[in-house]
Amino acid sequence: MTAPLEGFLLAAGLGTRMGALSACLPKPAWTLRGRPLLQWGAAALQAAGARHLACNAHLHPDRLRAVADGIEVCDEPRLLGSAGGLRHALGRVAGELLVWNADIWADAVPFDRLRGSHRAARAELSWLLVPHPGGPWNPVWLDAGDRVLPKGETGPKGPFHFTGAAAWSPEALALLPEGPSEMDDLRPRLALHLGVVAEPFPWREVGTPDALIEAAAGLAPEQEGRLPGCYVHPGAAPAGRLTRCVLGPGAAPPPSITDADALWFAEGGHQVRLGL
Repeated sequence: MTAPLEGFLLAAGLGTRMGALSACLPKPAWTLRGRPLLQWGAAALQAAGARHLACNAHLHPDRLRAVADGIEVCDEPRLLGSAGGLRHALGRVAGELLVWNADIWADAVPFDRLRGSHRAARAELSWLLVPHPGGPWNPVWLDAGDRVLPKGETGPKGPFHFTGAAAWSPEALALLPEGPSEMDDLRPRLALHLGVVAEPFPWREVGTPDALIEAAAGLAPEQEGRLPGCYVHPGAAPAGRLTRCVLGPGAAPPPSITDADALWFAEGGHQVRLGL
């Protein structure tokens, strides 16, 4: 019998915004403080009591599986979208499914607060929100009853930012159509889409090469950020004079090289260099 799921990490995608880095690793397999982003998310879910975890995988599924220790990997050859990926959990959730976006680094995610509010309201879907920090992210607004309003509509509460943490009921999962679907397709069909507002907590989206470099400098200055202005994977051997470079697994640039705006990694016994 297939084990019930308590937590799910959305880890499938094309990696378009990561550019050249997606030729090396899927986004959730890049590390910070020596731990893959996928495992940072798993730790946050486990801290909330979620035991059986799964994730979906599209780009380089074998490389994601290599860092998915303790996480069931659901291959997704055809991308199912921001909502459709959760079809992997259909029929396998008894209470609620805690969900996290695996391209985000965060510490101490308040999943317990999210789950408690979700259960108390008997919501079909609940989002964990924080006050909007400014920047490019789409704002989320709530009505007076804390329901999430349709995209583009403002209300009496907000603006907020969706952190990527969500609680899905079996009823919400059952609304997912066959094939690909996005959240905007599903939201009009939900009876209660609840917004749960929390205090800001340490959180970073790691969605581009520059964001990865910045996260390494801010979070891991003695590890992935030890080469100023660059990112160094735990399996890389930095050398030369490098500027705005990402050194992936097995990277070993020549000691005499001067290089900038490049990704280095090992593939098939050879050193590969791609422009960022």
